[in-house]
Amino acid sequence: MKFGGTSVADIDRIRNVARHVKRETDAGHEVAVVVSAMSGTTNRLVEWCREAAPLHDAREYDAIVASGEQVTSGLLAIVLQEMGVNARSWQGWQLPILTSDAHGSARILAVNGDEIVKRFQERKEVAVIAGFQGIHKETGRITTLGRGGSDTSAVAIAAAIKADRCDIYTDVDGVYTTDPRVVPRAHRLDKVAFEEMLELASLGAKVLQVRAVELGAIQQVRIFVRSSFDKPEDIDPNAEPPGTLICFEEEIVEQHLVTGIAFSKDEAQISVRRVQDKPGVAASIFGRLADANINVDMIVQNVSENGATTDLTFTVPEADYARATDVLTKAKSAIGYEKLDGATDVAKVSVIGFGMRSHAGVASEAFKALAEKKINIRAITTSEIKFSILIDAAYTELAVRTLHSLYGLDKASA
Repeated sequence: MKFGGTSVADIDRIRNVARHVKRETDAGHEVAVVVSAMSGTTNRLVEWCREAAPLHDAREYDAIVASGEQVTSGLLAIVLQEMGVNARSWQGWQLPILTSDAHGSARILAVNGDEIVKRFQERKEVAVIAGFQGIHKETGRITTLGRGGSDTSAVAIAAAIKADRCDIYTDVDGVYTTDPRVVPRAHRLDKVAFEEMLELASLGAKVLQVRAVELGAIQQVRIFVRSSFDKPEDIDPNAEPPGTLICFEEEIVEQHLVTGIAFSKDEAQISVRRVQDKPGVAASIFGRLADANINVDMIVQNVSENGATTDLTFTVPEADYARATDVLTKAKSAIGYEKLDGATDVAKVSVIGFGMRSHAGVASEAFKALAEKKINIRAITTSEIKFSILIDAAYTELAVRTLHSLYGLDKASA
């Protein structure tokens, strides 16, 4: 069971979480709980680091921000004990959760769940584990996994203890066809395949961290997304609660043409104009951005009529826009382009679904529908189970609503 920041925002909500945990232990289940920091805590800790020094030691940053989860795990263990549930808190290093040494965005290498399983059997003890953190074995330093890392902690621990399921409790009751705040008629999906969820998560859906979904697929951990705000006493632990199961494609009987629509406004577009059309130019541009740890997403290349020069247009996260333009401006003579253009008022809208593999014309229907709404498409990328378009940010909601209706997702859940 994993609970995010809003679910543990104060002591009352931590008591609510404890009642969810007690419900499962009373039903005879062995339970490990992973918790995030209380809502707003990590932001405050990060701000303190920045105040102390703008360019601070990443190792000390991890030591500071990891403390938020330590507080929550201790508080939940105390509340569970008060309720008569045998429980103890664990920090990432105590299991241990071993990670790489990339402070601030470490990757999990191994998790030792032996002691947790032993205590299940010998003491019926609930393990309350601080999410988002681990330890680098060689240096003995605390590491953190990046924003949303508690999801990844939970899936990794579920795999280590061979859990039947990993329940991710959040402030929504599952994965929806799109954001219900944009499309009120969006509905909850009962099941989503790992591959589709990976696309949804990486393209803007905020429900699950991408690495958690990736890890679930690799380690074969079924993930269940459900609400922590449902009353614990109203839920039958032996019945299937409302939520969305992230599982393998084979488990989904009825395949839909389109599963969901994701969107992201945190995008920026960069165009490198009139660069020489010769081997090595793309490597020269994208290699420099990769060296600066800037992820490039959509790439469109237009060759001039005479074939001598080309325009390269691509997207980067909006937060990296200034850095990306700076990297390219400094390398102007080395790359050999004439002009650099950019825009931050763009959005990426993506349509995801396994049904696209066997149906032609899914994307062309979208282009036609958007054209009728006078929405201009700046760039397009496609893969086997998704296509993404780049549009002006002002048209994001209209585009999402148009596509949601076009593919029949407005109907009640099938």
